[in-house]
Amino acid sequence: MPRIAYVNGQYVPHRNARVHVEDRGYQFADGIYEVCLVIGGKYWDLDGHLARLERSLKELKMRAPMQRASLIVVMQEVLARNHLRDALVYMQVTRGVAPRNHPFPSDIIEPALVVTAQRFDLDASDAQAEQGGSVITQLDIRWGRVDIKTVALLPNVLAKQAAKSVGAVEAWLVRDGKVTEGSSSNAWIVDQNGVLITHPKGHEILGGITRENVIVCAEELQIKVEERPFTTDEAHGASEAFLTSAANIVLPVTQIDGKPVGAGAPGPVALRLREAYKARARRLA
Repeated sequence: MPRIAYVNGQYVPHRNARVHVEDRGYQFADGIYEVCLVIGGKYWDLDGHLARLERSLKELKMRAPMQRASLIVVMQEVLARNHLRDALVYMQVTRGVAPRNHPFPSDIIEPALVVTAQRFDLDASDAQAEQGGSVITQLDIRWGRVDIKTVALLPNVLAKQAAKSVGAVEAWLVRDGKVTEGSSSNAWIVDQNGVLITHPKGHEILGGITRENVIVCAEELQIKVEERPFTTDEAHGASEAFLTSAANIVLPVTQIDGKPVGAGAPGPVALRLREAYKARARRLA
């Protein structure tokens, strides 16, 4: 059965999905996106993702393509037409189609909306978490407002490719000697005293929705959390490390730049937080 995508008011076969050559997302990366996880037909953290989508639109002075309730209907329809119950749903909004010119076009231009879905295998994700993964560090060369979830991801792509080329699952980005976040995830370490450390929210990182809920889970488990930058030396000397994102949930990091973290195996804190997050997400879905 062919995949179905929603493109600007129409549900079309994925292979036939198209955007205009003068769509500003294509021309200028003038657009934003979100990725939501669906398990058993229920969204995890949907309100958080839609709130962040709306914030990104506001920060870029971009109109919403439709009201939140209507967007949820479209998302549900895409899932139904693809016969998916475990999926990643991708939403992209651009400023729309206009003759190529750097300034914003007229307000009469309609924003463009694309929604797609792809199958997600939670069992495979759990198996990956039991094994863990390695990360490398890369210089953070992104622009100064990465708190806005834009489609301008070329530096992230280059970092992710550098990781893939050496068999790592992620690249942790470093600015002024401190880890900001991963190319598509938030970065965490556990120090030798059992304290969780992750970079604070601000313009330097994209505040992950999974990140926010992991902090709540840690507090419920009475695990101390410090939101502060940490250095690469601290990361190499940590007892544990992990990353968080909608697609990875909580993924233990076992090596950084080829050096083992702690015992070189998934740590108990990360695995406890993964299970706590999954239980919380199911409870609130």
